[in-house]
Amino acid sequence: MPRSVNAVASRARRKRILKAAKGYYGKRKNVYTVAKNVMEKGLTYSYVGRKLKKREYRTLWIARINAAVREEGMTYSQFISKLSAKNIDLNRKVLADMAMNEPESFKKLVASVK
Repeated sequence: MPRSVNAVASRARRKRILKAAKGYYGKRKNVYTVAKNVMEKGLTYSYVGRKLKKREYRTLWIARINAAVREEGMTYSQFISKLSAKNIDLNRKVLADMAMNEPESFKKLVASVK
């Protein structure tokens, strides 16, 4: 009895990897074993990158809030502590957006916290 190898599934598996590695340089795009290793590494980096992106955005928001608050004669840490003391629940993303796009309303917010 001939052995069954299921060539359809294994070819589809290889095609999926090679299609995902399209655009890579050299053997990385057309040699299956190399492409498979590179794709696994790339997927790992993309997972880590999604976590880093959140961290980097938070840092950016804090820097923007700090710059806007310092123009009003206060530091970032003082501003955040006074916000929480007054029970004003605005996250850093919203505060940074206000500081950039609506400076007048942000100044009113800072004045209300002082």
